[in-house]
Amino acid sequence: MPLRSTVELVLTVAAALFFALTIQAFAVKPYKIPSESMLPTLEPGQRILVDRFSHHLGSDPKLGDVTVFLPPKGAETGTCGRPGEGPSYEQGGPPTRRSCSRPTPTRSDSAYVKRVVGLPGDTIAVVNGHVIRNGERVDEPYAIGCVAPACTLNPITVPRGTYFLMGDNRGNSEDSRFWGPVPRDWIIGKAVVSFWPPGDIGTL
Repeated sequence: MPLRSTVELVLTVAAALFFALTIQAFAVKPYKIPSESMLPTLEPGQRILVDRFSHHLGSDPKLGDVTVFLPPKGAETGTCGRPGEGPSYEQGGPPTRRSCSRPTPTRSDSAYVKRVVGLPGDTIAVVNGHVIRNGERVDEPYAIGCVAPACTLNPITVPRGTYFLMGDNRGNSEDSRFWGPVPRDWIIGKAVVSFWPPGDIGTL
């Protein structure tokens, strides 16, 4: 092969790799579902593609979006950033009847997948696992209700610049109820497609 053709081939392959890596870094990235918290929408082991590009361009998360994000450090221990809040609060007293309204100040490095159920400024309560947003029950055909103490909680207001996220499997999900709303900057992107296993291929 002539030298010029070889150089052109190398440059073409290098450019293709560059664009592929750029697309993965900024546009679309695969994730694997680690737990049962998003049943029945997503099963453990299911693989999804996440649109990261729109958030880089300034598009904000929307209600109902299945979203990948980095939670606050409190997600690792069930700790709320405001002492005395959160249904798993046990430091000096029983679990409270309110969701956590403020996350811990630093984020975790492990990505989570949940659904956006509250926007900045919304008032969020929970009754039998179902969201009451601004005084009205939300139509949630994807959600599994529950009756545990963490399934019925009094209202909180979602702080500015943060989003309230919950798993669809409300009785088996550690989410914003326990460790607070998620800052906008910690949200990676919206899950748009399931691509594995083959029987679950489709948009989300």
